[in-house]
Amino acid sequence: MPKYSLRQAAWTAAALVVAALAGWAAAAAHLPLPWMLGPLFSIAILRVAGLPLRALPGGRQAGQWAIGTALGLYFTPAVLGELGRHTPAILLMAGSAVVFGLIAARLLERWGQVAPATAFFAGLPGGASEMVVLAERHGGQIDRIAAAHALRVMLVVSIIPFALHHGAREGHETFRALAGAVDWLRFPLLLAASLAGVALFATLRIANAWVLGPLLCVGGLTAANLPLTSLPGWLVNGGQLLLGTALGTRFSPSFFRAAPRFLSVSAGATALTLALCALFVGAIGWLIPIPFASLLLASSPGGMAEMSITAREMHLSVPLVTATHVLRVVLLTACAPLLCRYYLAWRGKRSITTTGDKP
Repeated sequence: MPKYSLRQAAWTAAALVVAALAGWAAAAAHLPLPWMLGPLFSIAILRVAGLPLRALPGGRQAGQWAIGTALGLYFTPAVLGELGRHTPAILLMAGSAVVFGLIAARLLERWGQVAPATAFFAGLPGGASEMVVLAERHGGQIDRIAAAHALRVMLVVSIIPFALHHGAREGHETFRALAGAVDWLRFPLLLAASLAGVALFATLRIANAWVLGPLLCVGGLTAANLPLTSLPGWLVNGGQLLLGTALGTRFSPSFFRAAPRFLSVSAGATALTLALCALFVGAIGWLIPIPFASLLLASSPGGMAEMSITAREMHLSVPLVTATHVLRVVLLTACAPLLCRYYLAWRGKRSITTTGDKP
């Protein structure tokens, strides 16, 4: 056991070194989201190549804490008023995730050669851990569902920042965090508030506690106009590095060999969902005065933390993106069991209808 633990620690240290070098190189090359995408791609490539790199234990949660805390500083009273005016758009974008998820599920079932329950939970763009837990209760193949969500998040996190960056779709919104400078005297209050949010959400067994807890508590203090401190840039970058490393370690040498057809269809379904999101927000963009880039980030099927930090780094509407993704995750997690029952019942009726005339 000690020998195994020492080897494990060595591969964890190696992963952090690789991630740091990749993040620095990506930043030097002026790539979008360098401290997340650099570690994500480098670790994923080396893992697929056979190196057993490991994420830092608790690193994903620490990264989520940094991101959730940084995002909470954007929810000023003025921003909340702005979000209130755009409530219909937020509801439409969150609700569209259900429709696009069902389309993806149907594609996965038909072309990916999996059972309806597996296709359903693999297609819905909810939180990966929540979808896996729900799928296990309904008889879905959790390994394929987890793989589909890992691939989905990686593709979306990779495609959207590059597309917006090269399309000059960044830096033209006015949302700013309440605390713009680092004040170390106020840092203990920020730390206490964010960790209190984590403890509250963990006690209530609410998913994504390390993102939503700090986001809620720090956001509440920000909405009350209580003076806080900004997080140091190196701490936010470190959070992105830890999150990118954790995402990269989800891949393994057998990842693409386990079910190549299913993963290929899953990648295609993700691309189709992105295209549908772009068309959808392009249409509603005619009705509301919000730039296309923020709408696309808000409606995209990426992870909540990843899309929100993308909005922050690209100077887009952080509150809009964050609020929409929080609502999307809550909506999908709450409605998934009921939707799954209806979906399986519909698929069962279709199967009976299709085979009913056969002798």
